[in-house]
Amino acid sequence: MQKAGGIISLIAGVFGILSAGVTLLVGGAASAFNASGSSTVVGLGWGGVLFSFLVIILGAISIGAKGKVPGILLIISSILGAILGGTLVAIFMALALIGGILATLGVKSAPKEINA
Repeated sequence: MQKAGGIISLIAGVFGILSAGVTLLVGGAASAFNASGSSTVVGLGWGGVLFSFLVIILGAISIGAKGKVPGILLIISSILGAILGGTLVAIFMALALIGGILATLGVKSAPKEINA
C-alpha cells in the first residue's frame, strides 16, 4: 500500500505541474490585458509548481522509505499545495493527499526480535 501511495502521488504531481502551467498561462494572458488580480493568479501558478514538485519528490521517496515521515510530509505539502496552488492544482493535490494517506498507513512495522 505504501508503493501504491507513492505512485498515486507521482501521478498527481505530474498532473499538478501541468495544471500549474495552465494557471500560469491564464495569469500571463490576464496580465497582458492589464486585468486586475492577474498577479495573484500568476503567484498561485508558481505556488502550484513548487508544491507539485514537492509532491513528486516526496512521492518518489515514500515508495522506498521505511518510515512514516515522507508520507506525513506528503500530506502536509498536498494540503499546502491545494491552498496555495489555485483551483486546478487543488484537484490534483486532493489525489496527492490520498496518496500521502496510503503511503503513511502502508508502512509496515519492523519485526521484533525475540532474545532467548
